[in-house]
Amino acid sequence: MAEQQNPVERTGRGCMLHNWVEERAVAPLDTQRTRLQILKQGHGGILTMDLESKMETVTTLKASYVPPKGPVVRLRGIRGELLEKHIAEMMRDEVQAELNTQSPEMDYCSTTQKDFCVEGFVPLTPETTQVHDYKTDEAITFWSENYQRIQGVTAVQNPKAPFRKWALFSTPISERLDEIELPPDN
Repeated sequence: MAEQQNPVERTGRGCMLHNWVEERAVAPLDTQRTRLQILKQGHGGILTMDLESKMETVTTLKASYVPPKGPVVRLRGIRGELLEKHIAEMMRDEVQAELNTQSPEMDYCSTTQKDFCVEGFVPLTPETTQVHDYKTDEAITFWSENYQRIQGVTAVQNPKAPFRKWALFSTPISERLDEIELPPDN
């Protein structure tokens, strides 16, 4: 099929479907500038032919809107207005007084400064009554002193070391029947 030529001179660029009317209308305006300038600044001379004219600063809404006029006569008396101003000033002064109260003088002193750095304090190291070896002795904690009250703990073999490893709870019953001594129950 032979492609039909449009009798109107083509602009050399594609246009959107049904947009050819606008393309033809602006084709004479696009002669002096490049495609990139047209895309950035738009087509000149579409809205006005005087390119040096300036835009109006007043919109149609602003030009047609007339602010409502207030009443010409006084709606409140002079005494009422003065009383309202006086009450507002009193309330403002009260709020300012509450916000601008003097904060009490703060004593920035830490616990160490207050309790341990007192003049005349001489630290004394107490003498030991027993020989303790921290590597081998069991630590004294709340749980080590109250192990009898703990629920869900297996029977304690050694009261001095209640939390040692103990495999009695996982030993099969058939192997435990041969034991001479039964484990103590708590």
